[in-house]
Amino acid sequence: MSDKIVEPEIEHATEAPKKPISRFTRWYRSPLFNVIIVGLISFTQPGIWNALNNVGAGGQQEPYLVNGANSLTFGIMVFGCSLFAILANKFGLKNVLILGTIGYAPYSASLYVNNRYGIEWFVLFGGATCGIAASALWASEGAIALGYADVHNRGKFTGIWLGLRELGQLIGSSIQLSLNYKSGQRGKVGYTTYLVLIALQCLGLPLALLISPPQKVIHRDGRKIADPTKNKAVVKEARRWFALLKDKRFFLLIPVMIGFNWNNTYQGIYLTRYFSVRARTLGALTSGIAATAANIFWGWFYDTKFFSRPALAKITWSIFSVLMLALFGWQVANEKMYAEAVPKVTLDWANPGFGRGFAANVLFRFMNESHYMFVYWILGAFFDDIETLTLAVGLLRSFESVGSCLSFGIGAAKIKPMVNLIIAFVMFTITIPSTFAATLLVPERPVDERKALLDDGSEELGKRVDGGVVDALRRDSV
Repeated sequence: MSDKIVEPEIEHATEAPKKPISRFTRWYRSPLFNVIIVGLISFTQPGIWNALNNVGAGGQQEPYLVNGANSLTFGIMVFGCSLFAILANKFGLKNVLILGTIGYAPYSASLYVNNRYGIEWFVLFGGATCGIAASALWASEGAIALGYADVHNRGKFTGIWLGLRELGQLIGSSIQLSLNYKSGQRGKVGYTTYLVLIALQCLGLPLALLISPPQKVIHRDGRKIADPTKNKAVVKEARRWFALLKDKRFFLLIPVMIGFNWNNTYQGIYLTRYFSVRARTLGALTSGIAATAANIFWGWFYDTKFFSRPALAKITWSIFSVLMLALFGWQVANEKMYAEAVPKVTLDWANPGFGRGFAANVLFRFMNESHYMFVYWILGAFFDDIETLTLAVGLLRSFESVGSCLSFGIGAAKIKPMVNLIIAFVMFTITIPSTFAATLLVPERPVDERKALLDDGSEELGKRVDGGVVDALRRDSV
């Protein structure tokens, strides 16, 4: 008996006191610092990619080769985003994020080589490396931005992440405009533009090394996240991924993931077909400003207390639907007018009537970025734990890549721009009813799938969480 009493006393006596955490460590490990770093990584990678893409056809004179490369990029991402989401839960978000920073620069380099020397095969190779890297980056950055944030800060954190991404477009397009502002004719962007942008993309890798793994993040409320990679098997994560795919909360969002941004390809064709070089670079800059404004506004709006989360979801999607239908109608009228104009139209800021054609492109960019904010906020409203969010973000990106792959594939074919625009119009219209149905399922507070399963195995849990996800989690927890 005495042995049993003495043992715990000795064990207690040898227990090492906890070291105080420094202010620097608290900041370095904070959710805010990590989301800022993720935003800066996004700035150097897809942000610069967007800067090139939003100037129209990657700055080239004709859109077809670049649209083909982009179709290849997103074709890889259809499968890659979900695969890397599964691998992130096994090998860690940080490791997958690091991999995602090494494939964008070769693509930008290929555009430089094509612009200067006319070499085409390198553009397709760059599209492939970009597809692999983007799959890893897209699967991990969104999970970090949403999963590290507390529920009441998810709108703000999503806004910071996507807003910093647009900094890439703002800086990149400012450089483009400064180097091309004298060209009032149609054509391709000067090749010196690419060198600065490639240098910026090389900063992504060292930034990725600063990210903290989820279990080391220090939250203000003392909340701890268990290491998501512990006791994980890839097959079990794949089973959870498949179960999430069948969850009706996610299933209803598939059309909006595929169809909303279909107009991006048309916008690239529209800019190269009707605008001067300097007007295209101005379009890239103002598009970045519009997207940043969208991130700031919706990041604030989604965290306000004026409406409940279910009401906020319905109000937002109703506004989006009306605005997008009106915008598409306006653009159909613009396209018809410019396509039938004799002589051929070259829209430049020095010419009358420039504002009408230019404003439509900027408004589309604002709405497309608003869509990103909306879909990520919806996922954050549905799911709370970082493992489920990682899989959900990977799935989201996979279906978004399906839409981009198909739309850029159509853009690579030499069909009339009006046909491309009408397809984009129809694709958006299809998304309206299913997305509104998804807003009807938004709860006031998201569900932590794993915690809910472990804390409550009752029938009430079955009402709150879709059976497919619960079954997969139960198998995983055994």
